[in-house]
Amino acid sequence: MAVPADDIPTFNLKAVVQETGLKPDTLRAWERRYGLPRPERSRGKHRLYSQRDIEILKWLIARQEEGMTISRAVDLWHKLVAEGLDPLQTLPAETGTTAVTSLAGEMLNRLRDDWVAACVAFDETRAEQLLAQAFALYPPETVCLDILRRGLITIGEGWHAGRLTVQQEHFASELAVRRLEALIAATQPTRPGRILLGCPPEEVHTFTVLLLSFLLRRRGWHTLYLGANIPLNRFETALEQARPQLVILGAQLLTTAATLADMADLLLELRVPLAFGGLVFTQTPGLVERIPGYYLGHRLEDAPMEVEKLLSAPPPLPKPVSMPPGYAEARSHFLAQVPHIHMRVNQLLTAAGLVNQGPLTSLHLFIANTHLAQSIHAALRLGDLNFLRTDISWIQGLLAERHLPEEALRVYIQAYYQAAVEHLDSRGAVIVAYLRQLAHPDTNNGHHGLTLSGV
Repeated sequence: MAVPADDIPTFNLKAVVQETGLKPDTLRAWERRYGLPRPERSRGKHRLYSQRDIEILKWLIARQEEGMTISRAVDLWHKLVAEGLDPLQTLPAETGTTAVTSLAGEMLNRLRDDWVAACVAFDETRAEQLLAQAFALYPPETVCLDILRRGLITIGEGWHAGRLTVQQEHFASELAVRRLEALIAATQPTRPGRILLGCPPEEVHTFTVLLLSFLLRRRGWHTLYLGANIPLNRFETALEQARPQLVILGAQLLTTAATLADMADLLLELRVPLAFGGLVFTQTPGLVERIPGYYLGHRLEDAPMEVEKLLSAPPPLPKPVSMPPGYAEARSHFLAQVPHIHMRVNQLLTAAGLVNQGPLTSLHLFIANTHLAQSIHAALRLGDLNFLRTDISWIQGLLAERHLPEEALRVYIQAYYQAAVEHLDSRGAVIVAYLRQLAHPDTNNGHHGLTLSGV
């Protein structure tokens, strides 16, 4: 029976080195320790490799670039062979001398998709089995970043789009947080000093900050994680007891970016350096400049290195943008008038047939009003009402869940604008002007009522 052309030993060691980029010592070590590949020998006892041997080496390199150790890559090869699969076809490596560089390899994608499916099905046993398999193949950092974090993002997007329930999202988050806490407890710090991490008042999304705590622990840093919703009035006591070299805070929402700003002011007063990050800062242009601290950047993967730079040689603290005149007064006035504004919004939308007898319940309207009021209050605290743009999309999603057309958001904002005109005086002029832009983007002045008939 003829030997397949790819299996014919043709290439000497020098040719393989040029093709794969591996050093001769590495090739010999892999052959000796792991039995992959298994080159033939010439009459002069020189190694001769086949084309398949070269593809095996490229396959192993690709798995290393995805984050596996060489021993785990070899174990995966044998596992696939034992299942009757050809690893070169199941998880192919890219051609050429460079290996796969993306962490989102096919095996990682498959494990993440399966983990998400198990979480959505409330199958805890299956979800834990998949994580155990992932940790057996990949370093902990890879599993946490590419399976847990990206899996939670996928589930969160499904919830926001209405495909998944909040219970499914909470179930997955709880599994991920529990796993992270166990990893942190098993990782002992080796470097001096302390880094304090947590979430500002009202922030309950803890996974990202907890993950950063773990990544720093893996690099030897002594991290103290204070959890969600740290009360501002007790924060100073924690600082006095812990005496951290650096405080790291994370915010995911505009409202908690505002409470983070309050904590930042306290830290500035106490001369304790602050680093911060979170989803809201990546989504909201200009928001970073409102916080007196060091921004850790848009990529969580890079944050540990940024932290180490701050600890070794901190640059001058960026000077935050000052608060526009009148914003503090507008904020206080708005808070006092919120109950009256919301009552008027309810009256206007009820008269328009959208509430009670219409598609919106009083509860949905209460949620929308509360969210918008909190966002306006936060934007005023942060000094720019344009920060509201991202948060208003959340209200649009709420209305879309009730199968209302996109125009419903405009009608809602028009009602809110009309109520603000009636209940805010000159102290709230900046709020009224901004709501007018949202409600009537094609006009710059004048009072406008709702576009729905009957109001």
